[in-house]
Amino acid sequence: MELTQAPATTRGQLKVLIGAAPGVGKTYRMLDEGRRRAARGTDVVVAFADCRGRPHTRELLHGLETVPRLHRHIHDSHFEELDLDAVLARRPAVALVDDLAHSNSPGGRHAKRWQDIEELLTAGIDVVATVNIHHLESLSDVVQKITAVPQYETVPDDFVRRAAQVELVDVAPEALRRRVAHGNVFPPQRVDAALSSYFRVGNLTALRELALLWVAGHVDEGLREYRREHAIGGVWETRERVLVALTGGPEGETLIRRAARIASRASSGGDLLAVHVTRSDRLAGASSSTLAAQRQLVESLGGSYHSVVGAQVPAALLEFARAVNATQLVLGSSRRGRLARLLTATGIGETMVRLSGDIDVHIVNHERAGRGRLLAMPGSVLPRSRRIAGPLAGLVLPVLLTAGLRSAGGGLNLTSEALLFLLTVVGVACIGGVVSALLAALIASLLMNYYFLPPIGEITIADPNNILAEAVFAAVAVTVAAIVDRSLRQSRRAAKATAEAETLSSLAGNILRGEHAVDVLLELTRETFGMESAGLVPRGGREGRAAGDGPGVLRVPVGTDRTLVLRGRDLPASEHRVLTAFAAHLAAALDRARLAEAAAEVEPVKAADRTRTALLRAVGHDLRTPLASGRAAVTSLLSREVEFSAEDREELLVTADQSLLKLSRLVDDLLDMSRLQAGVMPVRLCPTRLGDVIPQALDALPEPPDGVEIQDLGAAGEVLADPPLLERVVANLVANAVRHSPAGRPVRIGASALAGRVELRITDHGRGLPPERRERAFEPFQRLGDTDNTTGLGLGLALSRGLAEAMGGTLTPEDTPGGGLTMVVALPAAGRAAAEPGPEYGEFTPPARP
Repeated sequence: MELTQAPATTRGQLKVLIGAAPGVGKTYRMLDEGRRRAARGTDVVVAFADCRGRPHTRELLHGLETVPRLHRHIHDSHFEELDLDAVLARRPAVALVDDLAHSNSPGGRHAKRWQDIEELLTAGIDVVATVNIHHLESLSDVVQKITAVPQYETVPDDFVRRAAQVELVDVAPEALRRRVAHGNVFPPQRVDAALSSYFRVGNLTALRELALLWVAGHVDEGLREYRREHAIGGVWETRERVLVALTGGPEGETLIRRAARIASRASSGGDLLAVHVTRSDRLAGASSSTLAAQRQLVESLGGSYHSVVGAQVPAALLEFARAVNATQLVLGSSRRGRLARLLTATGIGETMVRLSGDIDVHIVNHERAGRGRLLAMPGSVLPRSRRIAGPLAGLVLPVLLTAGLRSAGGGLNLTSEALLFLLTVVGVACIGGVVSALLAALIASLLMNYYFLPPIGEITIADPNNILAEAVFAAVAVTVAAIVDRSLRQSRRAAKATAEAETLSSLAGNILRGEHAVDVLLELTRETFGMESAGLVPRGGREGRAAGDGPGVLRVPVGTDRTLVLRGRDLPASEHRVLTAFAAHLAAALDRARLAEAAAEVEPVKAADRTRTALLRAVGHDLRTPLASGRAAVTSLLSREVEFSAEDREELLVTADQSLLKLSRLVDDLLDMSRLQAGVMPVRLCPTRLGDVIPQALDALPEPPDGVEIQDLGAAGEVLADPPLLERVVANLVANAVRHSPAGRPVRIGASALAGRVELRITDHGRGLPPERRERAFEPFQRLGDTDNTTGLGLGLALSRGLAEAMGGTLTPEDTPGGGLTMVVALPAAGRAAAEPGPEYGEFTPPARP
């Protein structure tokens, strides 16, 4: 009976429409793509599309099947999400999903929408999705510097890069501003604020450049993958790539700067790459310290540094240049002197010019040109030309010497003639090694016997002394040739050991300079050994078996559970030792990564222990005081041994009330802090006027604050917040500011609106906090700089930040001009959240809580 295995589900294809800013038309393009595919007979559904009230976009929904959204009610908030299970059950051919970086509301299977899309792709459903450039994880900080708007929702770059297609939806900044001004992007009440903040021409131009560069990089990666898959070795001049070859000599800085100038002259800005072939270059030896300094120079100029191993420098350079699709190659002019050029073969520069093909080669003159070593340094493996030239020299040179001596008319004695033949044998040994020298010694012995030892003209020797001389000559020739050959081999081994040491030194430097040691090592391994790919697979697992075997596939054990798989070429035995060292470093890097993960898992436990210790210490001190005061007052009132006057009884009752009130506040703070840390703090967001909350917060302080100035708050508008929680945040911050402000310097409270967020600023003019101590001030049970340890548990700032973040905001400290500290509470603007439910620039979507 024959069993047939069900075919595995083919993974779906992802197409990402990426834009520089909201309003460029990503959703419109996505729906238009869906309509075109549906018209061709493809089964298309709209899994989630946020039209944001734009009528032209909403019209495209007509005629497309739409999967109903999933509705969630959390406290008093309503959320509409992608119904992942419904789309999987419907199982269309193509699903349209808007807003790739969206954070799902609590209760879903995944925290992020891109994770929902990953499940759709795994199920074999093609997906067309949209994303803005500021949502890419690697660019979020850059965008924040440009726009001054923090990015709260991001998607990993790798997920977008793995898409089958990435299409840029591009609009000129002026055209996008016209769309905004005409009300085609935002409601009328938001147009002026958008044009004056996020949608300034400079911001949009910078974001557009980021989007173009990112997409260009993605296209370039796809081109390199295509060239590798189709074994295309020629150079495609799609972008200027200037490669500079470094020998480790002092001329390297001159070459790097010249290559950088060449790259900068390209119309769109070229790429700068530097490469060092770790092998003897027949000139001065490479200095590790000089190469390290040159590497820093390359990276400071925006280039990348590479190191490869190659038996022949020209071949290694050309192979690397074609692998990176280099269009121009910069070399230094030869450091060999005139005599060295006469005695040695063609130099690297001449060889590169002859073999470069369609790669332009620049030979740059420098101050070290022509001032290198006289002779080539030994250490390179004998090239094919010398392996051929050695035996030929062993055959020809003794014959030429014999002809020369015969034509001289016998003016030299036998000793001089033997020494000349011996010198010839040594020269042949230097050219072709011991085998060629043995051939030369044999021919020289025969020629000496025939032409210079009596009887002349016969292969016989009449004088016994001449027999001894011939034997000694042959022995000396063979011995000297063997010693010379051995010396050359040892020199080659020393050069190879030096190359290996330089490679391993570069390997260690790369690990120390990077945070992701395993990824760096894999890329360096692939690059160093000239492989097409390098990866780690579980040993013996399904992935390991799927890696396959065959020509060009090399497996090296890494640790106890992993295997390094290299694809590209078969390595010679001499390179396996270095590869084993790379594998050992990979195993150590994997162990370090595991230890780092274990340490990260232990860190929360250590933090909890520190918090528990601080809590016990604080409770032992701060709760005892109000308890003791309250108990003493109540005990005195209950005592029948003392008669108190009405004033005394009133004072004792006030003391007891204040002590219990302080105790109640301390317990409330502890409970709220524990709720925040557990992620169960109830938050009820609603539009809130700061002008209503701040006076109530000031009234709630234990003592009425003196010298608090409230500036105009009406212009900031309403915020989306929980009024009681915001009141506690303001009360804590104001109390802290008043406590640290000097007499006569009032605490100021002001607010301003920017790009969909409202910033509430509470400013004091006290001593302030140095930048290195500010984050520590937000740890629980800290009293940095407090002189009075009886005023609380040190939870005020920690609790305030936790409450602000629970409401979707932030709490950050800033310097006050003239001295002091300003606490900035940033919260979403209520009008923005109500007008546009989907995440755009600056909105907050409550994160999932455990």
